[in-house]
Amino acid sequence: MTPEDFSYIIHPAIAVIFVFPLIGAVTHFALQTRQRRLEAAAGEKSKVPATVGREHLRLGKWLAAAVVSVSLLGLLQPILLKGIIEGNLFAEAPFEATFLLLMFPATAASLALLYLARQPLWRGVFATLTGMGLVVLGCNEAIFRRTYEWYVSHYYFGIVVALLMVLSLATVEDIYRDRSLAWRRAHAFLNSVAFLLFLAQGMTGARDLFEIALYKTP
Repeated sequence: MTPEDFSYIIHPAIAVIFVFPLIGAVTHFALQTRQRRLEAAAGEKSKVPATVGREHLRLGKWLAAAVVSVSLLGLLQPILLKGIIEGNLFAEAPFEATFLLLMFPATAASLALLYLARQPLWRGVFATLTGMGLVVLGCNEAIFRRTYEWYVSHYYFGIVVALLMVLSLATVEDIYRDRSLAWRRAHAFLNSVAFLLFLAQGMTGARDLFEIALYKTP
């Protein structure tokens, strides 16, 4: 296996080793949290520990960071290898090459600042910047998007699920403050969609692994 071949499996390997176990843990605590709330609403004494909500929140934040990070890693490999190195982008378009490379730390920094933000305005700003970074990088021609079959595209599923994780992170304060439960219901629905997309990611990622390795930049 050459170093280039190895670079193709870093993204899926990290997803399998770190992201998918986190998905299982977060889903488990989400279901337990819901069960405890339903039992409390019915006036029953729940056997579910009171700590499940905190664990769901803590691991959910880890999951959001992991999903965005592994998405950035998945975008970095083709942009760096096929777009910049093989495409000789620094010689042909140095500004574009520099811009692309700077977008990665800028997006990561926006995500880090989103974790620190407390006011709604700044949470919205940093969530938007993080999402924009993912979308802009994903629009690069070196990315294998499978647009001709977008409805089964690993790329599109991945971008959507990463944006959903960013949205969950940005609205976590609102979920706990909202007495109408509207944010909580929206959170449950959107993350149920995210769970299905994660399952689709597992299947489409395995399918695309070899196709992406053979993909040539137009």
